[in-house]
Amino acid sequence: MALDGGGGGGGPVGVANSFTGPSEALEIIGDHCQAISGTFEALEATQTMISFKSGNFYADAIIQCNGFINTSNITAGTMGAFVIKMNGQTVSILKVTGSAETSPYDMTQNMIIPPYTEVTVECIATGDAPSDLATATIVGRIYRTRD
Repeated sequence: MALDGGGGGGGPVGVANSFTGPSEALEIIGDHCQAISGTFEALEATQTMISFKSGNFYADAIIQCNGFINTSNITAGTMGAFVIKMNGQTVSILKVTGSAETSPYDMTQNMIIPPYTEVTVECIATGDAPSDLATATIVGRIYRTRD
């Protein structure tokens, strides 16, 4: 059951729009959108963190990728890359680190996501380190199109 603060009104977007956990898909909330990957372990194999197809809207979005960090030993971590694709084509590659390497620990990418476009965010690390975790988020404003 969605949380609404106890009053039952839910505000302008309704009671069903509360955060219920990570979701690989794009969530629409009024005129806004979000996708929250949850945590992914550092692996040398490609993992899909977020995957969706946009609808009859375009999104003015920010994609944020957060490096592979070991939360019990924050001085440790693994270097990795995040690959952003649209309709199967790579449109951006972001390099991040959770180690003392010179890359930043997180990266953001501003992006316009066109209508009816398949979007994926994938991650891959330089080594297998199950204690090192990465996350990705997409937040933005959507603009409806006319069909």
